[in-house]
Amino acid sequence: QVQLVESGGGLVQPGGSLRLSCLASGFTFSTYRMSWYRQAPGKERELVAAIASTGGSTNYADSVKGRFTISRDNSKNTVYLQMNSLKPEDTAIYLCNAYNYAYTAIWGQGTQVTVSS
Repeated sequence: QVQLVESGGGLVQPGGSLRLSCLASGFTFSTYRMSWYRQAPGKERELVAAIASTGGSTNYADSVKGRFTISRDNSKNTVYLQMNSLKPEDTAIYLCNAYNYAYTAIWGQGTQVTVSS
């Protein structure tokens, strides 16, 4: 079964950190570009960070550059998002996405991140 399962979300104070994980199964993880998106209430889904299949290149939304780091471990079929210096505007549901041009994109169910004092 093709599946992405996110974990690691929660409630954190401004300035705090969280590490999200996304475990993949049912497909050849190492051939997919992996991304983290987020969606806040009343807002469009936005790309937060992406990493190439080999991990050789990454890109970030301007709003998270210098604060968030995306990484992957192809031996564990897992992609991570390390989030530091969190701000209230980072509050959203964070979703994992797997993309390969030859196949339909795969989405996880998401994990809630709430930044509040």
